[in-house]
Formats: sequence, C-alpha cells, structure tokens
Amino acid sequence: MKIKSIRGFHDILPESIRRWHFIEDAARRIFELYGFSEIRIPVLEFTDVFARSLGTTTDIVEKEMYTFEDRDGSSLTLRPEGTAGVVRAYIEDSMHAKSGISKLYYTGMMFRHERPQKGRFRGFYQIGAELIGPQEPASDAELVTMLWRFFEETELTQFLELEISSLGDQNCRPQYKEKLVEYFTPQKNDLCENCQRRLQANPLRILDCKEKKCKEIAAEAPSMLDNLCQECENHFNAVKENLTAVGVPFVINPKIVRGLDYYTRTVFEVTTQELGSQNAVAAGGRYDGLVEELGGPDIAAVGFAMGIERIVLLQEKAIPKGFPKKVDVFIAHLGDEARKAAFPLAIELRQKDVSVEMDYGNKSLKSQMKRADKLGAGFTFILGEEELEKGVVKVRNMNESSEEDIKINEVVDAYQKFKS
Repeated sequence: MKIKSIRGFHDILPESIRRWHFIEDAARRIFELYGFSEIRIPVLEFTDVFARSLGTTTDIVEKEMYTFEDRDGSSLTLRPEGTAGVVRAYIEDSMHAKSGISKLYYTGMMFRHERPQKGRFRGFYQIGAELIGPQEPASDAELVTMLWRFFEETELTQFLELEISSLGDQNCRPQYKEKLVEYFTPQKNDLCENCQRRLQANPLRILDCKEKKCKEIAAEAPSMLDNLCQECENHFNAVKENLTAVGVPFVINPKIVRGLDYYTRTVFEVTTQELGSQNAVAAGGRYDGLVEELGGPDIAAVGFAMGIERIVLLQEKAIPKGFPKKVDVFIAHLGDEARKAAFPLAIELRQKDVSVEMDYGNKSLKSQMKRADKLGAGFTFILGEEELEKGVVKVRNMNESSEEDIKINEVVDAYQKFKS
C-alpha cells in the first residue's frame, strides 16, 4: 500500500510555512500588546472536559470528537477546540488565586471528524485568546478590537465582516427557549432527526443546524435580541458603543448561535464571502458559566478562536506573492581547498546572525550562481584558487551586479558594514 496522509489531515510544506509564520507572529505581537501571555495546553484531555463544557447536544460532542478508551479504561479525547482545555488549566493551576484577571492565548492543532472540504480539515490549526475574570462589557469590546487589529495587521479586513449578537443569560434565555419550543413544535415532523431530538434537550441547537429544511424553518424563529432581559440588553448596548468609539466596524446578526453550549451574552463571528460555504474565519463570545461548570469558582470569561488554514487562504489573495525564503549570503567555491575555506567562513557568518547557504560538493560556478539566484541571495562570496592565492574573497552584490575583492580575514566585518 502506498503510504499517504490520513484523510482530512494535511502537510504544511516549506514553501507555505513562511506565510504561516507571518500570521502566527502577527498574532503573538498584537496579543502581547494587549497584555496576553501564551499558554500551551495538552492535545489530549479526559473526555469529560469537553462533554461538560461543549454540551452533550452539540455536533462536536455528538458526532465529531476523536474519543477512545485508554489502557486504564478512562475515556480520552483529542481536543476539538481550545477553550475548554485553557479553562481546565486555569482551574487546575489556581490562576484565579494569583490574579483577578488572566489574559491567555494559544495556538495549536485541533481535531474534529468532519467531512473535509476547502478550508475545513479533520486535523486543523487554531489561534485563540481567553480573557478570564472581568464581566464588564468593555472586556468584550477589547477582545473583539484586538481580533480586528490582528486582521488589519495581516491585511485581511477587505475580505471580512464582523458580526455581533447576544445570546442572553440564565435569566432571559430559559424564556426564549420556551418560545423556540412553542415555535418549532408544530413543525417538528419537518425537522431533521437530530433537531427533533434537540427540540426538548436544547432548541437553540436547531438554529445552528445546517440542514436546508431546518434552516428554512429557523429563518422565521423568534430572535434572542427581541427577548433579552434589561441587564443583557444594557451589556450588549455597551459592547456596541465601545466598538463604535474605537472605529471597529460591525453588523448585528441576530441569527448567530455558535456551535457550543457554553456561550452567554456577547457572541461574534468574523465572516468572509471568499471561501464558499466555510465562511467563518474567527468566532467567539462570552462564557460566564464555564469556569464554574468545570469545577472552578464563579468567574466570568470571554474568548475567541480563529482557523489558521482559512486565514492562509485569504492571505494568499491579499499577498499572492507570499513570503519566499531568502538568504543573505551564498558562498560559491571552486576546488577542494576553496571548499575547505568556505566551510569555516559560513560558520563565522552565521554566528554573526547572517543566513548563509553553500553547496557541499564541487559543482561548477555557473551551477552555484544559479542556485544563489534561486535562493534570492543578496550577496555571493566567490572563492577559487586565484582568490585563495591572493587571500581575498570576491563579493558580488546580486542586486547591483557589482563586485569587489575583500581580504578573507576582513570579509565578515566588511559584510556587516555594507549590508547596513
């Protein structure tokens, strides 16, 4: 059998990785400016971490998690998302006792058994951020502003739209659920099998169903925004005012539900029309009850996650030429003695933070110059018998097509000067 990757999993090849680095570096830089610190969580958790946090009636728990039994009989799951693991770490490491506010971000691979298509994989990468502690609407707005700043930094806002809404809280959502049950019950037989079951367990999930008939029925369902209690309405209005004050553009979409049960009040999505059916690039919201649900204190929180693969697809539209790897210096050598002299010279340059490439064999000068050009080298150092006899290196500026001889024991310092 031919060895190949698992369906829904993919390699990130060297010609693509620099674009990934650009995206990841931009996220780290922006998030750190907002006071966030990186956390690295395990890729594997006890299944209960996700079942309790995501909700047993969500698609992820019902159909998409990679779950298996460990040798000791415990149930383990590859993480399908990052928030639950971050909250578990927050509780287990007693972060609430160290600080009233925890700002955490993460990046890593997630796993969901979905049908693979453009922008959607079974093994995929996310960048996420969690702001745990404050319950004020200003924290919601700050997190969304940070996310939008990231998209500005990566030149993607031309393709994106920020949608916001509110899902209410434990005071107003139960009454809203009753209205949904009242609305959907007469049309129960027209709903898909999953939604018929969800009608009593969690009717909100029906609003998130992707089946065509269910979507058509849900289109006329009551809106949560029309059923918010006064506190939730005030909270949502304050979030909108804060975003408007700092110039973050948004539209209100009362149909946002989110696929996870832990959300309360503010929810948001960053969507695009450039990727077909996979239009969500980032999403998140407030989840004030999750810390307590997983065994911690009653502490508020808000967060988001974004899919790196989808950001990469948009980035290819914004910056199609990408970020090709370039080296500072290519050392071309002719003959065994020149090759021996080139090796320590390359090491010395690298110790000065100069990126250097050279061939290991004895190829022709023409062949080596072609490789230097392909690598995008700014300078080529040429060493041959003649140069060795003179004790010099011929330095060729590849951009200006100019050359000069520099003493071999002075070329490293000289390069630092003319590079700058």
